[in-house]
Amino acid sequence: MNPRREYEIRIGGRKVALGGRTLIMGVLNVTPDSFSDGGRYLDPARAIRQGIELARQGADWIDVGGESTRPGSQPVPAEEELRRVLPVIRGLRRKLPDVPISIDTTKAEVAEQACEAGAGIVNDVSGLRFDPRLAEVVRRRGTPLILMHLRGRPATMQRGPFARDIWAAISRELRESIAQALAAGVKRSQLILDPGLGFGKTRRQNYEILSNLARLQQFRLPILIGASRKSFVRAIVAGEGLDAARRRRAHPAPQPDHLLMGDAAAVTVAILGGAHLVRVHEPAQILSAVRVADAALAALL
Repeated sequence: MNPRREYEIRIGGRKVALGGRTLIMGVLNVTPDSFSDGGRYLDPARAIRQGIELARQGADWIDVGGESTRPGSQPVPAEEELRRVLPVIRGLRRKLPDVPISIDTTKAEVAEQACEAGAGIVNDVSGLRFDPRLAEVVRRRGTPLILMHLRGRPATMQRGPFARDIWAAISRELRESIAQALAAGVKRSQLILDPGLGFGKTRRQNYEILSNLARLQQFRLPILIGASRKSFVRAIVAGEGLDAARRRRAHPAPQPDHLLMGDAAAVTVAILGGAHLVRVHEPAQILSAVRVADAALAALL
């Protein structure tokens, strides 16, 4: 465990420090088919209420997404994605004027209109691979840009063969994403990296990433981790082995409170490995783990 580097980004003209404490990004999926809460917040009024609740529970940012990226999911047209997210972003901007909103999208058109509606951060799970024009939107808007590592596309990412050396793949492809962003004129000081837990990785590889997260410090950029409710956490909580094909015995599906404890453990490992932001569905239940992990980092000699 090493001291966490500190950074500063700008959101809507305001300076935001990263590293003094871990920031929590609250997940708000306005989709019918997301892996854990699809359909629950498809109604804009209900989604806005949930965004307000996430902030009340301790979320520092609200991440709004209108297209599922679960394994096997199919893309939706930009028009449909905009129909889902714009009323929610506008409503949250009115109700939570001081809470940053990120738009979780891979499409330049969606990013542009979402920023016009009030989003101040762009979260691209493709690392600029699906729509390179998105970098130009970020440059003009001056927003932070989250670059995530993704193998293939959501529809096929969990089909083999997987990378033999996951860290070599992540390092190479994030380096390419960073170079692409910089070539488009995006400021390096506005970039955040996400290794993409669950996105085209085996169960073991996800834990290899978590346990060696400090390797991302080579890029000297802030780190975001999203492990919340993902299958690699769910499987271990249920008593399965580290390798998907090996099970010591049959186990029932984990209860919600057990899965929350697994999520909290993953968040703790991520923070001790150097994560600056964690993306979660239930900020209130994860906040205690975040505070303890932050205290451990603060006590380093």
